[in-house]
Amino acid sequence: MNGPRIGVYPGTFDPVTLGHMDIIRRAAGLVDRLVIGVTTNPSKSPMFTLDERLAMVRRETAGLDHAAIEVVAFDSLLMHFARAQKASVIVRGLRAVADFEYEYQMAGMNQQLDRTIETVFLMADVALQPIASRLVKEIALYGGDISAFVPGTVAREVGERVARIGVKGDGAVQR
Repeated sequence: MNGPRIGVYPGTFDPVTLGHMDIIRRAAGLVDRLVIGVTTNPSKSPMFTLDERLAMVRRETAGLDHAAIEVVAFDSLLMHFARAQKASVIVRGLRAVADFEYEYQMAGMNQQLDRTIETVFLMADVALQPIASRLVKEIALYGGDISAFVPGTVAREVGERVARIGVKGDGAVQR
């Protein structure tokens, strides 16, 4: 392969978790340039806007001492985005067997769309495997402490958002 090795790590990052950060740090060591693709997902109801998520990921990755990291928004087919970035690798994080089944199917479909772009799976650190953005939001919405799952600044932002949405003492969300 000629030129720099470019990898794409796509996700909604709503919010970015310590698990995401672990995968980002490790993926950045495997490529010359890592493009973190922050996307919308019609099947998810985001807590943060796309611009807020972009800012969050940019802030959290700014101090990483690895490959060049770029944070980019995208709202297209992943393979189209990867091609536009001139990526040769798509990075996906795995937490459990259930993740593998879904990701394996997606990797197969992506390979059918473009055989020149490989999918690389990175297992999350054992201590971080249970962390999922969806669960982090749920814990926060019911008044739980999320500081063990997300960077400190992100925990504050989630707390501020939850305070704006409103949580009753019994855990019922007020809208």
